[in-house]
Amino acid sequence: MGKQGVSARVSLLLLILGLLAAGSAFAGSLIVGSVAGATNASLGGQALVAGNTIFSGDNLRVSDGSAVVMMGSGSRMVFGKDSVASFGRNASEVTAFLSKGNVSVYHPAEDQALLRLRIGNLSILPGKGFKTLGEVAMTTDTLIVTATEGLLRVEGNGKTTEIPKGRSAKFIPKVSRSPQQAGGAQTYGGGGSSAVMWIAVAAGATAAILAGLAMSRASDAKDASNAATAAANKADSDALAAGAAATTANQNSIAAGCALNQLFPGSNPSPFQPVGATCP
Repeated sequence: MGKQGVSARVSLLLLILGLLAAGSAFAGSLIVGSVAGATNASLGGQALVAGNTIFSGDNLRVSDGSAVVMMGSGSRMVFGKDSVASFGRNASEVTAFLSKGNVSVYHPAEDQALLRLRIGNLSILPGKGFKTLGEVAMTTDTLIVTATEGLLRVEGNGKTTEIPKGRSAKFIPKVSRSPQQAGGAQTYGGGGSSAVMWIAVAAGATAAILAGLAMSRASDAKDASNAATAAANKADSDALAAGAAATTANQNSIAAGCALNQLFPGSNPSPFQPVGATCP
C-alpha cells in the first residue's frame, strides 16, 4: 500500500509539472511583442506606453501619433497616424492585421521569425535572408506597398508579387456587389493581374513615419521647455515682486524711524533714525 501511495504521488507531481510546463509554453506563445515607444495610441482602450506587452488578440489604435512595436529578434512595426490594427500569433509566425492607416515594417536579416502583415485578402511578408524595410499605406480606394530595402512579398488569390528595393506597387480593390466591409476586410486584386500597378517610390515614405514619431517626441520636449520657461518667468516675476516689497518695507521703516525722531528728539543722530537714512 505504501509503494502504491508513493507511486500515485509521483504520478500526480509529474502531471502537475507537465501542466505547468504546457501552461508556460502556451502563455509564451500568446506574446506578440512589446512597445518600444508610443504617442497618442491605445491598446484595448488603455493608453499605450513604452514597455507594454502585446498579446495575441490585442487591438491597437493610433490617433494623432505613432506606435513602435518590437517583434521577434529585432523586427519592428511602426504604426502611423490614424492606424487601427490587431495582432495574432501561432507557433510559427506573428501576424498584424491592419484595417486602417499605414505601417512601416523592419525585418533584420538575422531574425528567423516569420513576420506577416494581413490586409484583407492579402498577406505581406519580408523577404528571407536579408534586411528588409518597407512601407504599407491604405487609403479608401488603394493599397500601396513600398520596399525601400530588401524585398517584400505580397501573397493573395493564389499569386505572389515580389516588390524589390526601390519599387512600389499599388493594389486596386475588387468591385463587389455586396456592401464593402470596413478597413482590412477589403478584397484586393492579386499579384500579376491588371489590379496591380507599379509606381515610383514616394521619396521618404518610410522615413515620414519615423520622423512623425521623432516630431511628436520633439513636440513633447518643446512643451516641457515652454513649461520650464513659464516657470522661470514666474520665478523672475516673483523675485521682482519680492524686491519691490522689500523696498517698500525699507521705505516704511525709514518713515517710521523719522517720525519717532520727531516725537522723541535728543541725541544726534537719533537711535530711531535708520542707518544711512536722512530724515527731513
